[in-house]
Amino acid sequence: MWAAALAFTLWGFFPLYFRLQPGIFPPEVLANRIVWSLLLVTIVLTWQSRWSWLGPALRSRRVMASFVASALLLSANWMTYIWAVSNGHVVEASLGYFITPLVNVGLGFFLLGERPRRAQWIALGVAAAGVVWLTVSAGRLPWIGLVLGLSFGAYGLLRKVATLGALEGLTLETMILAPAAIAAMTWWWGGSATSFPAPTLATNVWLVGLGPATTAPLLLFALAARKLSMTTLGLLQYLSPTIQFLLGIWLFHEPFSATRLVGFALIWIALALYTLDGWRRRGGVVAPEPAPS
Repeated sequence: MWAAALAFTLWGFFPLYFRLQPGIFPPEVLANRIVWSLLLVTIVLTWQSRWSWLGPALRSRRVMASFVASALLLSANWMTYIWAVSNGHVVEASLGYFITPLVNVGLGFFLLGERPRRAQWIALGVAAAGVVWLTVSAGRLPWIGLVLGLSFGAYGLLRKVATLGALEGLTLETMILAPAAIAAMTWWWGGSATSFPAPTLATNVWLVGLGPATTAPLLLFALAARKLSMTTLGLLQYLSPTIQFLLGIWLFHEPFSATRLVGFALIWIALALYTLDGWRRRGGVVAPEPAPS
């Protein structure tokens, strides 16, 4: 329980880490995150002697196709999240992770032929009304939340049917993304005050620290997932977007009008209906994939 709570709490406070070094080009943040995450998970797997999965995975076209797709979704999710936090849209980013469980229900219906229960249909309808309200009131789609929710939901769907565990899957995904990330870092090499290697120790430590900041919550989640029920994990996952939402309003002072509150309230009502239905059926809440934020 403590491992799961700590994992989701760390993901929730992730915007604070990005704000320690403002002004870094988001693609540079993404490239460093990929490279240093790969280095760290490689060290962990080597220490645990857990490389027997790699050969069969590389030889399987089905596995590689699945993980190329999940790697692209992961990079899109990370890029959108980094841009959102860097440009003062933490509240809208939290929306993406609030709606993810409901996105999962919709993807299950359209892609897997699953039949949502009546309470889930009602929850989807209420959440859709919330998104429509936010769109009409703001005069634009809440695209950050939608991109994060849809990419995370699709990523979770691919990882749900994948043959690799959380740590092995992240390793393969970062391996797939690493060539482009390394090429980009080589191109930017020392080219600015925020490019690795940067002229200041603090900036270099921050860039390298993106690795453990990404993988530490993942390892905690993987530990918790073996011990806790899916229902408990499904409830605890709301810690992360709740913390992000509160940070956006109270610490970063992002605008949040009463009109916007109505849209979020509709989505929270939808989540309450969905969660209560899953709790009542004991197992109706699917354990989330580790958040890629």
